[in-house]
Amino acid sequence: MSNEVAPPTLEREDVHEIDDERFARDRVAVVTGAASGIGRATALAAAVNGLSVLATDVDAAGLAGTVERAEAIGDPPSEIGEPADAIEPFEADLQEEDEIQAIASAARNLGDVTFLANVAGLQHVAPIGEFPTDAYDRIQAVMLRAPFLLTRELWDDLEANDGCVGNMASVHGHYVTADKVAYNAVKFGIRGLTQSIAAEGEGDLRSFSVSTGYVETPLVTNQLEDTAERRGISVEEVVEDVMLGQARTKEMMTPAEVANLFVLGFSHLATHLNGGDLLFDGGMTLTYE
Repeated sequence: MSNEVAPPTLEREDVHEIDDERFARDRVAVVTGAASGIGRATALAAAVNGLSVLATDVDAAGLAGTVERAEAIGDPPSEIGEPADAIEPFEADLQEEDEIQAIASAARNLGDVTFLANVAGLQHVAPIGEFPTDAYDRIQAVMLRAPFLLTRELWDDLEANDGCVGNMASVHGHYVTADKVAYNAVKFGIRGLTQSIAAEGEGDLRSFSVSTGYVETPLVTNQLEDTAERRGISVEEVVEDVMLGQARTKEMMTPAEVANLFVLGFSHLATHLNGGDLLFDGGMTLTYE
């Protein structure tokens, strides 16, 4: 492994395509955090699978990159049209409630809102005694408050369309590590939100969460060199010993692999996945030395 680890580029063959009658262009999937990483991959996977996608992020340039990637993976052409034609970029700040309302309105303009993927995330690393309030509040707003607000705004649409909400959780929604108090708290919270949606959806609106270990996203790879420098070890040692030390699968997941879990969770194959958590962590959480 080199001292530079970069997120992989998604190719069309990375996307698992599921034959589902609801995966059609008149059905809309809203995907947050769609400018990069898991959010971008989920938007692309949903588009390849035939859905129209409202891809939202605060990063307009990143959203343009998502559309460019959709254009690049457009071959071979399919009967349902090209992925790039299916992705509508929408710049918005999830910290602002009026912009969340605008996301909902834009999604309705595309078609029948059937799926919501709450993926947007950020990180701040510091011990509790030094953790800044503004960083804590920002993580809470983007990663827990916004998924609740988007679900509330789109509830009637999702329920009417037998829809589904998929939430990005984490192994940190099962156990915690030091210096990530805000991230830990919201990941436990997002699992609670997921189960609350299932409790109130009464079978007309499903929900699920996805919990992974470390994924090759910019959020992770951009931290590697700083972590290696702070600990006085190599980037390879950071990945293999610090990040994957407890895992049995000694490689990080790709964003496409996580995106495929969202597609699976939205599909007819997951009819009985309601309030549950897809724990794909390489054995990190439930196995011990």
